[in-house]
Amino acid sequence: MRVHVDTDLGGDPDDVAALIYLLARPDVELVAVTTVDDPGGRRAGLVAEVLRLAGRTDVPIAAGAETSLTTGGPVGSVLDGTRYWPTPVAARPGRLDVALDLLAESVAGGAVVVGIGPATTLALLGRRSPDALAAAHVVLMGGWVEPPPDGYPQWTAADDYNVTCDPIAATEVRQGAGRLTVVPLAATAQVHLRAGHLHRLRALGPLGRLMASQAEAYRDRGGKAELAAAHDGLPDDLLNFHHDPLAAAVAAGWPGVTVEQMRLRTADTESAAPLERVGTEEADGRDVEVIVGVDGPGFSEHWLTTIEAHR
Repeated sequence: MRVHVDTDLGGDPDDVAALIYLLARPDVELVAVTTVDDPGGRRAGLVAEVLRLAGRTDVPIAAGAETSLTTGGPVGSVLDGTRYWPTPVAARPGRLDVALDLLAESVAGGAVVVGIGPATTLALLGRRSPDALAAAHVVLMGGWVEPPPDGYPQWTAADDYNVTCDPIAATEVRQGAGRLTVVPLAATAQVHLRAGHLHRLRALGPLGRLMASQAEAYRDRGGKAELAAAHDGLPDDLLNFHHDPLAAAVAAGWPGVTVEQMRLRTADTESAAPLERVGTEEADGRDVEVIVGVDGPGFSEHWLTTIEAHR
């Protein structure tokens, strides 16, 4: 399985967890990484640091879109302080066309493209080379169809970060991708990184310790303890949600999810762009593979044992 990652690594630390997971899968070739929402290549520099720590400096990296097509500016913060990255990491700026070339090469080589950030870089590939996007199997983390089950945070489309950062880009990629798989919040709400996992992470060397410290920092910043206390479906020792690792696992063919084929279109809501079901006769709809079920505890153990086997 060949996989290309397009990421906004440097915010929520689940991007690092997704990248490490794909590197650890013996049946996956990580062919390249591009970034998104990346002013000055700061996120690309952090990707390079993760790959260096993993001993995989052979994986090509390119800095992608710097600004949202919707807002015209960057939309997310880069958490590159010392609590997240013990030593300063140099930015890695680059030309956008290099990232688009890298994406096109990955698609031509049969790679699945997993988008674990806003869809801006992917949309720009579609604007430059519609045939390239049309040839791609794109797996997107984000795309609100319905709320999570009872017992989990009842996130709405307005909470769908990757989409609300750039709904124009999300809509263009949904329309232009040849095959589209959506991993929505309703599924990722059910997969968790827990404090009980930290001792296993710290035993994995520098990268494991980095993931552990970032998860603790993000928990403290994001009020995860209060969220867990308010929802019966969440573990008491919640550190973070495995949003991006689950999307990476879906791209890599992990079988612990339930997939439903739906006919969907983007609802006419510019700021949130939820997906809604339509009839088969609706011309503005398209077939989408939606993750509608997941073995949450099974995924957490799968993620951990996968990266442990790669230590």
